[in-house]
Order: sequence, then structure tokens, then C-alpha cells
Amino acid sequence: MYKITFQKDNGEIVEGFGTEDETILQIAQKSNVAIDAPCSGNAACGKCKVKLIEGDLESPKTRHIADEEYEQGWRLACVSKAKSDVTVGVPDIASAYKSRMKLADLSSEDEIRIFNEAKEGALEAGYTFENNMDVLEVEMDVPTLDDTMPDNERLMRKIKELTGVEFVRLPYSVIRKLALVLRGSDFHVKCVIQKTSTSVFVYDVLPAKADVVIGGLAIDIGTTSVSAVLINMQTAEILGKASSGNGQIRYGADVINRIIESMKPGGKERLQDAVIKETINPLIEEMCKGAHFPKKRIYRMSIASNTTMNHLLVGVDADPVRMEPYIPTFFKTNSIYASDLGIDVHPDAHIIFAPNIGSYVGGDITAGTFTSMIWNRPEMSIFIDLGTNGEIVFGNSDFLMSCACSAGPAFEGGDISCGMRATDGAIEAVKIDKETMEPELTIIGDPGTKPVGLCGSGLIDMIAELFVCGIISPKGKFIREGKRIRHDKYGMGSYVIAFQEDAGSIKDIEITEVDIDNFIRAKGAIFSGIRTMLNSLDLPVEIIDDVYVAGGIGSGINMRNAVNIGMLPDIPMEKFHYIGNSSLTGAYMMLASREIEKKTYELGQSMTYMELSTINTYMDEFVACCFLPHTDSYLFPTVELR
Repeated sequence: MYKITFQKDNGEIVEGFGTEDETILQIAQKSNVAIDAPCSGNAACGKCKVKLIEGDLESPKTRHIADEEYEQGWRLACVSKAKSDVTVGVPDIASAYKSRMKLADLSSEDEIRIFNEAKEGALEAGYTFENNMDVLEVEMDVPTLDDTMPDNERLMRKIKELTGVEFVRLPYSVIRKLALVLRGSDFHVKCVIQKTSTSVFVYDVLPAKADVVIGGLAIDIGTTSVSAVLINMQTAEILGKASSGNGQIRYGADVINRIIESMKPGGKERLQDAVIKETINPLIEEMCKGAHFPKKRIYRMSIASNTTMNHLLVGVDADPVRMEPYIPTFFKTNSIYASDLGIDVHPDAHIIFAPNIGSYVGGDITAGTFTSMIWNRPEMSIFIDLGTNGEIVFGNSDFLMSCACSAGPAFEGGDISCGMRATDGAIEAVKIDKETMEPELTIIGDPGTKPVGLCGSGLIDMIAELFVCGIISPKGKFIREGKRIRHDKYGMGSYVIAFQEDAGSIKDIEITEVDIDNFIRAKGAIFSGIRTMLNSLDLPVEIIDDVYVAGGIGSGINMRNAVNIGMLPDIPMEKFHYIGNSSLTGAYMMLASREIEKKTYELGQSMTYMELSTINTYMDEFVACCFLPHTDSYLFPTVELR
């Protein structure tokens, strides 16, 4: 057994212990040390770099470590094993999964604009923002020797009298505090209730003088990141908004690696703890602190996430999701409460889930589909969610069809050597001068923030700019020379986005031909999915009236560039709309409105799911798309080189 000392850039030191058969990455994972490992330790991504400071490591040199880096002590944690007690440095760069939590400034219109626009659209469609949560003021007779009715019966009798219901339920959390609250308020209280036509559930009992706001929490659990909003259930007002990296990412960037990890001894518990204890609970703590709101006053939650994330959150076996015939434990469930999962809100907070549609099309897409409102229009429209994978919904008010594209995690930085999620230091927009090949970068963060890597929107811009400037060929190979173009000893080309002295990383930021090839396949999966879906209905691309693009991959997508690379269909630019994190917006609306919750369930049940792998023509379409912009140039008539 060896002691491994992890030294972080921020000065924090964590000690772990492991055997000579365990890799440094495995020891870091069980010691709760954040090391970026999108490939789950398969030595494929090269992002789990650590620096050997002291001790002896058995660590083969890989293609991801340059000679100079190796001499400086840099190693891949996933292939390194201790041969003595060692000390390693863990770089605290923005691409690490546990990038710092972001609390939104709600005074900024941009932070809540999309929510307000979605709410207006729902109101125009005839939906109200009403739910069955309420505050009921109850004043009872004080017990005497002549009136010895128990506290619980006294409260329930009065609630029945005030509401006209037949049944009243008081959970343990209320029973436990009832005597103290009633006597402290002279039997005059406010009850937080959920009311149906026949029953009342009492979530809380508080003194009548208390200022009671019913809190609700909507969460989007993405494979890479988690976002949440805290709301006033009575007014639908947003009280707080925050986001954070998903702690599960250290077990792999994609759902398949996570499922495999969950099947190992203790795996389900590790993944559940990573998303709840390390991600959701700290997010709630910081958001409530920022909003000056008691977290135990959150009485209802809604969650929108993909099918695998739902299963890993709940702690149920997710392996059937990836194994034929791809049958999950649930598409929807209404039987889970916060205390079941250890989520740090009111213990009886009911959790509602946006319904899943298939093994690879989840509740995040159902919630996003409602947000897009394509179901409420006669025109043919497409809704696309660009996340760790790509999901597409096509249809109108008469029908909806969905599919999942095997795009991989490229849109959120996975499979890309310089990729990262959209956080501080991420390049979110790029312009390149055709003559000098010098880039102009837009970087997320405060003025002066140095670039660390490319997030999804920046990646789309980068590939498009390299292509339209004639720097790369339609196959993604470098065809020009200059100070920013390099070739390694194997002839592989790369473009230097930022030299080390201008970057916030340990070396130059480069995008390589391998990165470009990975991205071309990712964008090809999206367009081939669109084409396959349309072809199955014998419809041309021209039938599309509007395209709604969602996903937290930057501040927005340059739609012109997305067309230039062949990711989105070549239709007029005014038909494209970026609607941000539609999953979170949909979860918010489900939480605030019972009508919208029911409609979202209806959308999940009525949507047809197309399994692309069963369509004979899909692979032909995909191969044709692995080109910039496409092997059939007639599909992209407006794409021109500068």
C-alpha cells in the first residue's frame, strides 16, 4: 500500500492510498480528487495529466504527452502506477470537471430572458402557471380539560372544514414538530399544502406570523453539467439560478462509460454520491445562500435528464438501458421523494420527472420539446438538443418523431484535445483572418481571462473558419502553411489557437486533424439524423419551416457557421432560433404549472421514437456527411469559401 499525495494548484492537499495495481486515476477517484477523465481511464483522451513531483511512478509515455512535457514530469494518471509513496500535482484548469460553481446574476435580463420568453409562449398557447401548492392559514381552538382532542386530529379536522376535502395526511416531518409549533403560536398556524379534489397533504406547519414562500427547485441533470433554478411556486418567479459540473464525469464523459462503472462493486453508490452529494446538494446550498432562502422550504422538485442520468440519480440498475432490447426501469415515475435520495431540501419534497421516450431520448428532450413549442404549430419544425449527444425531434401539431444521434461528447468538449465545457476560459466564438490566419477569440469570463480551450460553440466556429478560409480541406486536412500550422513527426497537422504565453494552460492550445475528424463525425451524426428522419417520411429538407437549437454549449451558436460545416440544413438564416438550455426551461415550467406538467407527459407518450441503427440507409447518410460540408454540395448551395 502506497500513499499518494495530490497537490492542487490552489494549495489544497489531499492524501490517498492505493496498491501498486491501482492507477493514479483510480486512487484519485476513490479519494474524491477531481481529475478530468472523459474517456474513463482508457488512455484515449489524454486529459488526465498530472505532474510527478516526488516518488516513483511506472508510467509509459503515450502520444498525448510530448517529449518536453514528459521531461517536466507530466504523466497520464490513467496509465500511471505508484512504485513508492508519491506526490503528484493536479492542474486546476477550467477544463477540469469540477469547474467552479456559477451563480447567476438575476438582475441581468440575459439570465432569465429565455425563461420569460418560454413562459410567454406557454401563456399564448393557453396554459396557466398554477399548481396545487398553497399556504393555508388555520386557526384552531386551544385545548382545554373539556376539549382534549390530540393535536393531529385537531389540525386535520380544521383543514377538512376549511377545504372541504375528505382526507388529510400529516407526514412524520410535520408530526415531529407539531406540538411545539402549535403551542408557540397559540394554535394559529400556516400550513404549506398540496391540494387535490379529495385530499390535502401537509408539507409543513409554521407560525401564522411567518412569511411563507413555497419554494420549488427545477434541475437539468446533463451528462457534463447540472443546472438549476429556485422558484416561488405561488408566482413562478425565479429566485435563484446556478450551474456546476456533474461530478460523475470523472467516471467517463459519456453514458456508456458511466453505466459500465455503475456495474462494478459499489459503482451505483459512487455515481449516485457524485451527482447528489458532490453536485446537487452543494448547488442547492450555494443557490439558497445567494437567494437568502431556507433550503428546507423547497417543497417540490422537477428533474429533466436523459434516461441514463435518471437511473444513476435514483440508484437503479442502468445496464438494461444499453443492452438489447434496451428496456429501462422506468420512463416516468411519481413515487420518489427528496428523502429517498438524500437531496438536501424538505424531506417530503415530491420529485417529478420529465418523462423519458426511449433508452437514448430522455426527459431532457421531452421538456425541451415543450419549450420549443413545435407541438403547437402547424408548420414543420425541427428541435435539436446539442449536448453530450445530439437528439432531434421533428414534427408539428399533428405528430412528433424523435431520434438520438451518436454524436459523442464533442459538443461539450469530449473527444477534442483542447475541448472543454462552456465555463471560464472557454473560447466560445472565433473569427480567422483569411490572409494572416490570425484568430480573434471571444472568451468566457472576466475581461483579461486567458483561453484554456474550445467549448461547443467555439469549436463550431473554429472548424467553419478554418474551412471557409481555405486552411483545411473538405476532408479536414491542413492545406496551408504558416506560423500557426504545425505537423508532427507522423505528418499530422494542427493549428495553434493560442501560444502558451497567451494561454491559461500548461502548453499551446492546438486543434489537430484528429480533433477535426472527431468533430466532422459528430456534426455528420446530426445532419444524417435529420436526413434519415425526413427521408423516412419522404420529405425534402425544404419542408422545414423552423429549426430550434438548444444546449448549453456557449452563449449561442453561429448558425451560419453551423450550416457552413454541414451540421444544420442550408435554409434561410431567419428560420434558425437558439433557445438555450431548453431542458432546464421545460423543467421550470413543469414545476410551476400543473397543466404544463400534464402536457409534457402527453408529449412523452405521443412521440414516436426512431432507432436510427435499425434504418438501413442511415449509415450511408452518415458516411456522406463526413465531409465539409457534405459529399453532395447541392444540399448546401449557399456555402462559399472566402
